[in-house]
Amino acid sequence: MNNLNKDVNHPETSGNEEEKDVTEWVIPGENARDRIDKFITEAWEENISRSQVQLWISGGHVTVNGGQVKANYKLSEGDVVTVTVPETEVTDLVAENIPLEVVYEDSDVIVVNKRRGMVVHPAAGHPSGTLVNALMYHCKDLSGINGEIRPGIVHRIDKDTSGLIMAAKNDAAHASLAAQLKEHSVTRRYIAIVHGNLSHDKGTVDAPIGRDPHDRKLYVVTQKNSKKSVTHFTVLERFGDCTLLELQLETGRTHQIRVHMKFIGHPLVGDPVYGRSKGTSMEGQALHAAVLGFVHPSSGEYLEFSAPIPADMEDVLFTLRSR
Repeated sequence: MNNLNKDVNHPETSGNEEEKDVTEWVIPGENARDRIDKFITEAWEENISRSQVQLWISGGHVTVNGGQVKANYKLSEGDVVTVTVPETEVTDLVAENIPLEVVYEDSDVIVVNKRRGMVVHPAAGHPSGTLVNALMYHCKDLSGINGEIRPGIVHRIDKDTSGLIMAAKNDAAHASLAAQLKEHSVTRRYIAIVHGNLSHDKGTVDAPIGRDPHDRKLYVVTQKNSKKSVTHFTVLERFGDCTLLELQLETGRTHQIRVHMKFIGHPLVGDPVYGRSKGTSMEGQALHAAVLGFVHPSSGEYLEFSAPIPADMEDVLFTLRSR
């Protein structure tokens, strides 16, 4: 599916529920004759099973040129494939009294310093104990754009990445923050410890990211069915076999920093998936969302927040500096 992203329209979250749930592709020649269930499974931005896609098709949530088809339908060049995701019903999603480190809060937005190990929203294997469960208890008034399973969630950071994340408290604020993310105007700076000694003090990784064809839960730098991904880095401190970096996201793809650092030969310390988790006391990758800045949805004022490096990363740095 080379260059598929040029023909794909993945609408960002907006104030219109129907727009949010619709994803559309115009099929390029290279995907002619692909089965529609296989195509959607591979093209979908988030991890999804082929059986789930087949359920959407059988339920009438997938159309080709405005008409319903079967899962074995063979695509033709120029076909317009539309997926309207049915609303997720979650009956057991409850507010939980989980402590949160609130950095900022008003009637429109809340900024939280998420601890490492906390999942952002419920998913298979993590039905409770998530940031969403905690926010539901703390806020009472989250936006509903993302449906019941992800109320208020505008963006995500990985379970084992710590740091700043914002959530919206009403639909207008959600639409504003989502638009800023889409325009790449939100400031997001991370601190990371990576393996090896980088040859440059500053640099940019501009390499498209897509799903790993061998494991759909993982991501790789690839030209196939990928999206433009850009990460800027600055060396803060060198330890010989490890380096402390500040990284700024220009785009925000799933696992972007982890994939880009592995791609240039400097995977994150402690990363159990893209790096080497042995030899560190940390549970998860040494990655912290340290700075978050955005224009306030109501006042128009630019706000910027920072969160100090957490204790587990400081312990790793202390060990590296003490050698």
